[in-house]
Amino acid sequence: MTTDSCFPHTRTSVPAPCGVPQFDPLRVRGARLRLSRALRRKRRAPAAVLAMTAAALAATGAAGAEDLTPQPPPPPAHASHRPAGVPLVSAPVRIADAATVRLLRPGDRVDVIAAPNAPMGAGGEARVVASGARVAEVPQPGEPRADGGALIVLSVPRPTATALAGAGITSQLAVTLC
Repeated sequence: MTTDSCFPHTRTSVPAPCGVPQFDPLRVRGARLRLSRALRRKRRAPAAVLAMTAAALAATGAAGAEDLTPQPPPPPAHASHRPAGVPLVSAPVRIADAATVRLLRPGDRVDVIAAPNAPMGAGGEARVVASGARVAEVPQPGEPRADGGALIVLSVPRPTATALAGAGITSQLAVTLC
């Protein structure tokens, strides 16, 4: 045996380089033709793409979208919505109907309505004392009251807390869920 046949990796000869033949560039024609064919056939894909694009722009709040959305009306002067920079205080409020209070959960928004302590038909209009007040605490389920009322704690601005305290002395208070 020869040494070259036993150890092929020790050969000293290198194969001749082979050249790359010339060819024309490749042209992919399918995608453009499919798109134009889909548009000619009035497929729903372009409409779906446009709808998804519009939804994405609306969700991200693209420039100019604020002009298209209706603006909420300004809150009334007695509202307890917190303007920027106004600190909130805790205001305990006795609600006349304990059954209504059992419907409330912390975090709910309520309007507090004051009805005068007058006999039926004696006049006096009910008025909204606080609008959109956030419920901070509600009584535990086993806390009955002799007068049928229940005490809740609301988070409101200080002027609204003052109005609630004054209305609680002269009127019966009720709540409505916002």
